[in-house]
Amino acid sequence: MKGICILGATGSIGVSTLDVVSRHPDKYEIIALTANTNVEVLYQQCLTYLPKFAVMVDEEKALFLEQKLADAKITHISVLSGMAALETVASLEEVDSVMAAIVGAAGLLPSLAAAKAGKTVLLANKEALVMSGDIFMQAITESGATLLPIDSEHNAIFQCMPANYKTGETAKQARRILLTASGGPFRETPLEQLVDVTPEQAIAHPKWNMGRKISVDSATMMNKGLELIEACLLFNMPSDAIQVVIHKQSIIHSMVDYVDGSVLAQMGNPDMRTPIAHAMAYPERFDSGVAPLDIFEVAQMDFEKPNLQRFPCLRLAQEAINTGGIMPTVLNAANEIAVEAFLNETVKFTDIAMIIEQTMAQFTANQANSLEIVLVTDTKARETAVKIINGLNH
Repeated sequence: MKGICILGATGSIGVSTLDVVSRHPDKYEIIALTANTNVEVLYQQCLTYLPKFAVMVDEEKALFLEQKLADAKITHISVLSGMAALETVASLEEVDSVMAAIVGAAGLLPSLAAAKAGKTVLLANKEALVMSGDIFMQAITESGATLLPIDSEHNAIFQCMPANYKTGETAKQARRILLTASGGPFRETPLEQLVDVTPEQAIAHPKWNMGRKISVDSATMMNKGLELIEACLLFNMPSDAIQVVIHKQSIIHSMVDYVDGSVLAQMGNPDMRTPIAHAMAYPERFDSGVAPLDIFEVAQMDFEKPNLQRFPCLRLAQEAINTGGIMPTVLNAANEIAVEAFLNETVKFTDIAMIIEQTMAQFTANQANSLEIVLVTDTKARETAVKIINGLNH
């Protein structure tokens, strides 16, 4: 049996991972489950899966969880708290695979700890790679860790790569990646109406069930921008060899174009259990619980180029990866602050890209060759974005 640690167990990826695990109880042992503040869901998961460790980042919630487990006469689960505990459980000797599903910059350090510890890293946290880029990929190489992408698009690209392909390598016969995007809920909304978009409208994704932050990123297409940066790193290809394609049906999850004219596409119903199960079983395959694709029900598939006037966040992500250095870190930090402000209804939907662009304009593309530089940049970019937002509201 493989020991698995799920970072972000109460989020949509964590819940889907546990669903896949429950279908193969003979293959996996849950070593650790972690959450930020959602103590009720983590408590129920502890009752069901009986991990050896449970981590609540919030210290008070950890004490509450410990008491609830004691009341339920469950004493063998060690309850830990704090950010450092995430790194601890991701590096445990009995852990073989780490599902890195913490949203945002908070996932960087525990994901990096898993990479340095030589684990099989199932990477669902795109921000960790966007922020630390070469540092993360170097840690994978030096430790001998295996990096398997969980994002449906990157997992699709990985599946379309040549046999025995390893992330971080350049597939010499692959000349182009076609990175698909649904276009989100505002693909056809008149541009002048975007200024009045509400958080409720932005998180109502037409195809995927995701958390609030990621749903807003999908609506702005920053999600695709971050995925573009991630794809450059995962597959060692320049940004001009990656074409974003809007495909509203979300049936083709991405494609790889080869030098002989072949284009390989990975298809399936839009359900995250497919890429999760692929990575968990790799290099084998097993049942994910996802219904077979009915190609006759799909009947038609559409493709279009993204409009950068409608989706300026995609343009900003392209600029960040082309500029390089610390700029992807700045982009990600400013985006997290801007999206949080939008969800709190302190800025408008159309302000998100403007806040990011103004934040990026205040930074020079210095080298991002140490974790300290990355973390300091992340903090400064957040402070800059907050100042810009405060300026809008006065």
